[in-house]
Amino acid sequence: MIETNFTPFPILTTDRLILRPLETSDDKAIFSHRSDAGVNTYLENFRHSSIEHTQAFIYRVQNEIAAGKTILWVITVKGSNTFIGTICLWNISKDEHKAETGYTLDPKFHRMGYMNEALVKVIGFGFNKMKLKTIDAYTHENNESSIKLLLSNNFMQSTHKKIIGGNRIYFLLNLK
Repeated sequence: MIETNFTPFPILTTDRLILRPLETSDDKAIFSHRSDAGVNTYLENFRHSSIEHTQAFIYRVQNEIAAGKTILWVITVKGSNTFIGTICLWNISKDEHKAETGYTLDPKFHRMGYMNEALVKVIGFGFNKMKLKTIDAYTHENNESSIKLLLSNNFMQSTHKKIIGGNRIYFLLNLK
């Protein structure tokens, strides 16, 4: 049985980052992030059109975390509580012992290794704490940075599932 009780919320740390819970006070940062053209380059149905849309998103995510359906972390740099992105495990399937990862990062923080640090920590959490057997990732076929990130973390491209809406499907197996 996989573990989906996220109370207390698991705060994760790396050498440079703190992955913390999403708070209602993050609404302005999340709205700015999710309405940014650079962040939305390869994403569909991601853009927020109003602060109310963002507040409803935060409420939904917090409820999904409480229900064990999703876990989403806000990525911050140590020594600062400033929002720089998000990373999550969602579409959690208890029956199949798997989840999907998703992540976004403010373009000002690209190519600094932050997302790799966060992803390594979240993979470890998913496999070691949640006891997942598989983590999937969907990324746009033209998003070279995301593909490189997944491949460098040993994800493999699925040959069994079709590309959906320009998205390639990758997966990582827990071999422990």
